[in-house]
Amino acid sequence: MSQNIKSTTIRDNSTSSFTTKDNPIQNIKLVITKDNSNQNIKPIITKDNSITFFNEQYQETYHSVSGAVEEAQKKFSDACKIKEFTKLHDEINILDVCFGLGYNTAVAIDNVLAVNPDCKINIIGLENDINILNKLKELTPPIAHYDLIQKLVQSINHKKNEFTLHEKNVNLKIIIGDARETIKTLNRAEIITTITKLANQNNAKNIQFNFCFFDPFSPKTCHELWTKEFFQDIYAVMANNGILATYSCARIVRENMNAAGFIVKDGPIVGRRGPGTIGVK
Repeated sequence: MSQNIKSTTIRDNSTSSFTTKDNPIQNIKLVITKDNSNQNIKPIITKDNSITFFNEQYQETYHSVSGAVEEAQKKFSDACKIKEFTKLHDEINILDVCFGLGYNTAVAIDNVLAVNPDCKINIIGLENDINILNKLKELTPPIAHYDLIQKLVQSINHKKNEFTLHEKNVNLKIIIGDARETIKTLNRAEIITTITKLANQNNAKNIQFNFCFFDPFSPKTCHELWTKEFFQDIYAVMANNGILATYSCARIVRENMNAAGFIVKDGPIVGRRGPGTIGVK
């Protein structure tokens, strides 16, 4: 697969040791390019030939190097059983915490429309770093509806500090800011009014998410997003029987999820020895 990445320096077939979000990777043979547009974010080709990035601030990659698109499919859409849900429902609400490159959202859209083309899809992404969103135009991952993500990030509302896209039965929004603060705005009635165009300010109700893709940097480097308090805020906007999926199985993560009210279960094992984690409301 050809990726449209602009670079000035390439270390072909280099062997590098670095850390992914879920576990340290030693001596991985990858192509790493240096991107002059942002010295803190470097593109990396993962083992399924899809691109992720290495964030020098956090010293971690945005996805598993075993396969960035594979991770989006198996650790999030498959873990949440998105296809199975969509076969039985005509509307789906997803919260994508730490939206990043948008792979998790785009793969979910592919999954939904593959089994139910008429399903209404409502997805809200929370993202703090607008620089990573600026990288989306450079990518051509093997995801059928990734063009929707690229259109989405071209439609910023600077006044509201958010991106919004409505196309056919797909409604997308990215809210920029600290997720610990922006999560609290999701209890406001106007959020569902904006994202679905189905209600007015007088009769709108708070949005409830069927699924949450929880994908921050690791608890070691981004501990503030793995707290009991933040999981409680997510729990509050989830529908009954809603599912949260994350790649981490760290003990503190599971303890905090459980303390927030989630029933904690093992998620799939992908690209590492340990499983991910599922939280059910």
